[in-house]
Amino acid sequence: MAGILSVIPLGGLEEIGLNMTVFQYDSQMIIVDAGLMFPEEDMLGVDFVIPDFSYVTENKDKLLGIIITHGHEDHTGALPFLLREVQVPVYATPLTAGLIKEKLREGGVKTDIITVRPRQKIQLGVFDIEFIRVTHSIVDGVGLGINTPLGRIIHTGDFKLDPTPVDGELMDLHKFTEYGEKGTLLMLSDSTNAEKGGFTFSEKEVRRVFEDIFAKTKGRIIIATFASNIHRIQQAIDVAVMFGRKVFLCGKSIVSNAQIALELGYLKIPEKTWLRIDELNRLSDDKVVIITTGSQGEPMSVLSKIATDEHKHIKIKKGDTVILSAKMIPGNERSIGRIINHLSKRGAEVIYEKVSEVHVSGHASKEELKLLLNLIKPRYFMPVHGEFRHLMYHAKLAEKVGIPEENIFILENGEVLEIDESATARKNGRVNSGRIFIDGKLMGDVESMVLRDRMRLAHDGIVIVLLAIEKATGRVITGPEIISRGFIFEDSSYDVINNVREVVINSIGSMEHDLLADTALLQTRIRDTLKKYLRDKMGRRPLIMPVVMEI
Repeated sequence: MAGILSVIPLGGLEEIGLNMTVFQYDSQMIIVDAGLMFPEEDMLGVDFVIPDFSYVTENKDKLLGIIITHGHEDHTGALPFLLREVQVPVYATPLTAGLIKEKLREGGVKTDIITVRPRQKIQLGVFDIEFIRVTHSIVDGVGLGINTPLGRIIHTGDFKLDPTPVDGELMDLHKFTEYGEKGTLLMLSDSTNAEKGGFTFSEKEVRRVFEDIFAKTKGRIIIATFASNIHRIQQAIDVAVMFGRKVFLCGKSIVSNAQIALELGYLKIPEKTWLRIDELNRLSDDKVVIITTGSQGEPMSVLSKIATDEHKHIKIKKGDTVILSAKMIPGNERSIGRIINHLSKRGAEVIYEKVSEVHVSGHASKEELKLLLNLIKPRYFMPVHGEFRHLMYHAKLAEKVGIPEENIFILENGEVLEIDESATARKNGRVNSGRIFIDGKLMGDVESMVLRDRMRLAHDGIVIVLLAIEKATGRVITGPEIISRGFIFEDSSYDVINNVREVVINSIGSMEHDLLADTALLQTRIRDTLKKYLRDKMGRRPLIMPVVMEI
């Protein structure tokens, strides 16, 4: 008797990042991607965010393997955390596997990484999975053809139709067409650029812009891009060689990724082109190209240190040209703007996406999305990888190419798309899902309460009340002493501090002596009384921290 096929997104819907999807047939389960998301502005102190994969850990005896479509962090970043909880093999193409191995080594995690290639098939229980080459902004991306007992599924991964890819490896439209001709039950497709009309420009368009900039630049050239964008790094190196410049790679991640790509043959650098950073000062400015990280204004990145004059080897000077060859990720505009301002103040000319075509997207636009939908002609369609508006626009595109509205499913993270033995699809319930905030490198999530406390500290500061009581009697021995940070400037607000002290004294004075001996109760009374007083009198809500010492 046929079973039930369930498709369960745990991340990647209504957001950019956190991509993770579970495919389950009865008691057998596979996962496609396990990504992270970088923190939003209100996630104070959070390093990054991963999906809540508790559903997977609760059902880990069913899990057969994890398939990774490509090496970007929003598809691989949660792996070190997931693989501490489940022990299954990970399947990925050569460059993706190389990047994952380095990530797991840094995280102290071991598992089997099995290298696969486009058009190769693997069998995981009832799932027969074929890897299909796609073009994207990173080398070695794949989509997936997943054959199940109920029918075929296509998962496009991240893609665009690039007719002139840097490495010459075209997207395998023949294979996608084959799935369309055989019949596809369900298609999941990248929605990132579903709002954008026409076609996405080829990666080679960036080279043309690089050549124009190099031809008219006499000073040093600094290019900031994503460490994973091997094609962009390759084009920067090729143009540097063309203009007789030497290349310096700066930043741990970009050096590591370049070394991996070089060893695997995905990056080609002529001999004596890549030099050590300590050789920088022996070259004239017109012979220098620096390729670095920090295109998103990350505070600890190389570009950020260069912009604030904190880098050991690189100091910005008049005549330098800085190219931000990456898209501004929503939420990063302010930090990127600060970097541009710092660089400009120090005399650099800064070229970025808004003023020059120094970046092209790795994601398909409307006409490409419609083309792939027409090639595959799925019975059911599920847009993935995007915010809600992206998913909605992609759903409308699917309707335009003839997929009935009732066969299009826009899901939320945790919702279950279920297909039964009659090949009828429906939403059916949801599983536990959400976000885990990672503060530091060890698994230990930051609760929402902690984030709220950080927001209060940032907005209203903190008031600390120090008090010492006699343990036996509950008699107050010293205090209360009032300390504040980020609330008021104590030296100039003597009256406010005195009033706060008076409120605490009156609150304590109204308590019975035997209750004063209860430290927890005393702290609660002080906190509640001060919270009400400061809210009513000053309209402020600082974090209040009573510290009671027993003597």
